[in-house]
Amino acid sequence: MKQIKHLKTQYAENIGEIPHTEYPRPALVRDSYLNLNGEWDFGVTPDENSPIYDKKITVPFPPESILSGINEVFDEALTLCYRKTFTLPNGFVKERVILHFGAVDQYARAYLNGELLGEHVGGYQNFSFDITEHLKDENTVTVLVRDELSSFILPYGKQKRDRGGMWYTPISGIWQTVWIESVCDNYITSLDLPTPPENTVLKVNFKSELQSGSVRVNTPEGEMTFPLVNGEAKISLPSKRLWSPEDPYLYRAVIETEGDCVRTYFALRTVDVRAVDGYQRICLNGKPYFFHGLLDQGYYPDGIFTPASIDAYRDDILKMKSLGFNMLRKHIKIENPIFYYLCDSLGMVVFQDMVNNSDYSFLRDTALPTVGLIKRSDKSLHKNPASRKAFLEHMCQTVSQLKNHACICLWTIFNEGWGQFCASEAYKELKKLDPTRIIDSASGWFGGCESDVDSRHIYFRKVKLKAKDKPLFLSEFGGYSHRVDGHIANENGSYGYGSCKSREDFVTAIRKLYTEQVIPLVKEGLCASVYTQVSDVEDEINGLLTYDRAVMKITPEEFLDISEKLNI
Repeated sequence: MKQIKHLKTQYAENIGEIPHTEYPRPALVRDSYLNLNGEWDFGVTPDENSPIYDKKITVPFPPESILSGINEVFDEALTLCYRKTFTLPNGFVKERVILHFGAVDQYARAYLNGELLGEHVGGYQNFSFDITEHLKDENTVTVLVRDELSSFILPYGKQKRDRGGMWYTPISGIWQTVWIESVCDNYITSLDLPTPPENTVLKVNFKSELQSGSVRVNTPEGEMTFPLVNGEAKISLPSKRLWSPEDPYLYRAVIETEGDCVRTYFALRTVDVRAVDGYQRICLNGKPYFFHGLLDQGYYPDGIFTPASIDAYRDDILKMKSLGFNMLRKHIKIENPIFYYLCDSLGMVVFQDMVNNSDYSFLRDTALPTVGLIKRSDKSLHKNPASRKAFLEHMCQTVSQLKNHACICLWTIFNEGWGQFCASEAYKELKKLDPTRIIDSASGWFGGCESDVDSRHIYFRKVKLKAKDKPLFLSEFGGYSHRVDGHIANENGSYGYGSCKSREDFVTAIRKLYTEQVIPLVKEGLCASVYTQVSDVEDEINGLLTYDRAVMKITPEEFLDISEKLNI
């Protein structure tokens, strides 16, 4: 694999013995919490029936990262072996004890004290096991993981073993927090939180039968209490403060039942398409809104998929807001729930991609569409039934996991034809799952399918678009490269779309692009744009931040006036 320089971010300086100690599920918080991050025994084996633990790894950083202490890419034929011993604090156990995994890539089998707990397939979803019946005074959890990246069946995103260019270092194993909580027998498992202000019904899902209780909500007028009856609470508010990037107001709530108590939050907002001044426009809270965005890959040089701390998430969001951006397109990656909570609370819209699978062809999926061959039927593309099934299952799981976040206003199903098949059918299925959000069925090209937007990617040529019968969405463009010496991951190569030798040239080129090509299109129906991208990533040096997040290549003073001109 092509080697890159091991950059570190400032956030790596104060990790401590246990990284990512914050509560990992902001939308459903209990006081019961035991974090299992930190040092685990680790090893790799060709025979999963004979685990090996000859190294130490720092969880939750993937073993391919320098922060894990391993810093090695393993052959997919090998099994990664994790082991940790723990003791529950006195008084911790209520009636049930649950072991949670934020995310493990890709096939995971978990054991406690030698007893199989279960298996999980998929690299981006959280999952859990009830470990009550297997507990002892001292406990050992083991996790065996395989990552069959080359099969193309499971969604894999931008990972590639032969990294380079627009492909990045792959990850495997545990890459989000591992933690334990204790609950009552009939505990709250999940919530369906209101978002549309006209339907403020909060639904509470329990382990077994529905229960009653109360919901206390903090409002601008003070705390209000509503009855929870058979798992539902109708939240009747005297006034409704709507969420937006300019006013990211969150309603904080406490849900109490006979045996359980959780803290949560929700926000009220609408996003829909309306005819305005002769154009179909995406509206936020009933008014036309320009979604001024950036492509956000979610990669970090020291932790790869996992930042050294959540401060890295926070600073990325706040730095982009300081430039006037109000939206991030989370690009073919599902993030830690805390990322979405920060977008909710700090006021950053998220356009969320599904994670692509199946094979990728540079000629079919990039080269020919880039020169204009963007129309193609997708009925016969990617016909493997297993990969089709896996993609649709992952799409459903993604919506289930992220649906409560008000910041998410748009779903992207397929990106640039990668793995695309029967997009109209996928659109219909996604619309049934979530009728409250906008759907971009085919981002970039291979359109002609059912979709809420006309989505285009334009690199290497002028942005010349005309709105037709759908909201016009410039879903990728720009990507100008600028090399900042001392902050480069690959000293021997770079990747981007147009090179700028100096920072001054970089700033001038971006300003000119927006001023001459993007801003004029807003009056012609353009509703949203996504510049490539938030930060450099490995070979790519086309970010507004360097990969180590140490340098902003453009400042608020140099760009805020551009952002202000995009306001509708």
